Amino acid sequence: MTTFDLAEHPHRRYNPLSGEWILVSPHRAKRPWQGQEEEMPKENRPEYDPTCYLCPTNERANGEHNPDYKSTYAFDNDFAALQPGTPAGAFTRGSLLRAESERGICKVVCFSPRHDLTLSDMAVEDIRKVVDLWQQEYEELGMLDFVNHVQIFENKGQVMGASNPHPHGQIWAQSSIPAGPAKETQHQAAYYKKNQRSLLQDYLEIELEEKTRIIYENHLFVVLVPFWAVWPFETMILPRRHLQHIGQMDDADKNAFAEAIRQLTMAYDRVFNVSFPYSAGIHQSPTDGQEHPGWHLHMHFYPPLLRSATVKKFMVGYEMMGDPQRDITPETSAERLRSLF
Repeated sequence: MTTFDLAEHPHRRYNPLSGEWILVSPHRAKRPWQGQEEEMPKENRPEYDPTCYLCPTNERANGEHNPDYKSTYAFDNDFAALQPGTPAGAFTRGSLLRAESERGICKVVCFSPRHDLTLSDMAVEDIRKVVDLWQQEYEELGMLDFVNHVQIFENKGQVMGASNPHPHGQIWAQSSIPAGPAKETQHQAAYYKKNQRSLLQDYLEIELEEKTRIIYENHLFVVLVPFWAVWPFETMILPRRHLQHIGQMDDADKNAFAEAIRQLTMAYDRVFNVSFPYSAGIHQSPTDGQEHPGWHLHMHFYPPLLRSATVKKFMVGYEMMGDPQRDITPETSAERLRSLF
């Protein structure tokens, strides 16, 4: 009788953070690597673009001018999806139609004054300044009485909806806790209540023992492809020690975190010899005044590219109607990424 093999047979993998499942079909990608490497035209962006609304001293859409900033710079988004002055209110129609007002603040975070860089091009000490700003914004926004969740994220590349190539990210701080972080809050809290340990700390111990999905590690952080990864080259950055949020990072943590981000983004750019697009974000404990002892900070990276610089993975058909599905196993993706360091 044939023995079940994760590398050979269709199977489902459980995501303990979300409580959801993913279908993995490794038999559809028998070879270890089927990716096509391409030499894409290099972007020739100037260090300074006079038409860019994120470059230093330039005018933004609201008529304000950016300062002549030399490292990082954060400002309120001129086209914010959330507004701090939204009045309290609700709409209901029976038990089925429901809406409620949502207050929040949206900020833009410029990583560098240079228009031609990405995180993978920046020095560790410059990425560290970005981490410093993330920490400052998390703490300041989280202290506002109407903010219960702070989401730090970056959309890199046109394919991910980035409207401006200048290196930047965003922060959305809001009254409610979004569905994704809410699920992670629930499952991490349940695990902690049962085991008195962090779910992701115990998960990381397994990964450090197996080594098959780890692609980079330093003395404080580990970069890996999650066992339950959905996207072909999805990764997660995890601190070795139990940090609930970025506000708890000391200087050593922030330096090691910056190094992990740089190493990962550099490896991404080598996969298909192109500036690798992705959506990335930090998940951490809510700022709702509760302790959340089970929360373990982590950073997700969700790149869409599949087999080449121009072939993307789409969530269609079964994935929209059923569960996410992938052919290339997380272990194969990890091996590919690990080989690029």
